[in-house]
Amino acid sequence: MVAIHDIKAARERVAGVIVRTPVLEDPCGSGLLFKAEHLQRTGSFKLRGATNRVMRAQAEGAEHVATGSSGNHGQAVACIAHRLGMRATIVVPRDASPAKVRGIRSYGAAVEFCGLTSDERLARAAEIARARGAVFVPPYDDEDVIAGQGTVGLEILEQVPDVRVVYVPVGGGGLISGTATALKESRPSVRVIGVEPELANDTYLSRQRGEVVSIGPTTTIADGLRTSHPGELTWPVVQRYVDDIVLVSEDEIRAACRYLLRQAKQVVEPSGAVSVAAAMRTGGRVLAVVSGGNVDLAPEDLVPFPTPH
Repeated sequence: MVAIHDIKAARERVAGVIVRTPVLEDPCGSGLLFKAEHLQRTGSFKLRGATNRVMRAQAEGAEHVATGSSGNHGQAVACIAHRLGMRATIVVPRDASPAKVRGIRSYGAAVEFCGLTSDERLARAAEIARARGAVFVPPYDDEDVIAGQGTVGLEILEQVPDVRVVYVPVGGGGLISGTATALKESRPSVRVIGVEPELANDTYLSRQRGEVVSIGPTTTIADGLRTSHPGELTWPVVQRYVDDIVLVSEDEIRAACRYLLRQAKQVVEPSGAVSVAAAMRTGGRVLAVVSGGNVDLAPEDLVPFPTPH
């Protein structure tokens, strides 16, 4: 299991690539704080874990990396591979966000479309890696990836020394596993709350039943959280360190996106706004990790922002 010393080592490794994202205060005076990972290079926290893993792969002689991703992890892997002079192949779902596909291709990576579920695209990416001699870079279920994501937690503790409650989006669990490890092993009193969409509630169901639960394809607008089940490595960390998992509705996610855009002047994708949706229920001085901002601003693609019927 990843420990705090792994996360500190990851921070040293990725320091020249990632940026220390700011913590923003809600301009409306609610007391909410936003850890702005949507301002990270490539537009999401994913660059942290991808950089930690791909750098290790290159050090071991790899020249080609492959992964499956709904988009943000794919962009991160493509970005760091391009920076290091490596080839990258990214498998995305058939309904992947056009903005995220364009982002992946902008770094020179090859893109392949496969299925609709995380299991389908990850299996295909692993197959490509075996066939082409590439290194498979998991989007969340990998110790180097988890450690890289945990650098978010280290920064939160430094930027908000009196933080008491942190809301974190949950997909496969890499971000919340790393962040919770950093927070809990440094300051056990901090409450860590995971947030999932009601339509992609695999970790919530797993927690309720005390075992890993798999779900089928989902239509949630939070496309980055459409995983089928928690990871083998991330699930034990969630069980150990996460205080609670809460669900938010599609309407609440849209409302959070609108609030961030109109009041905070921040462009945040639905997956990145679920934490804000949950934090807005309670208010007060709590921190929400805003995990990504890769939303297509073409008029026909402004899915998060219309007023719900």
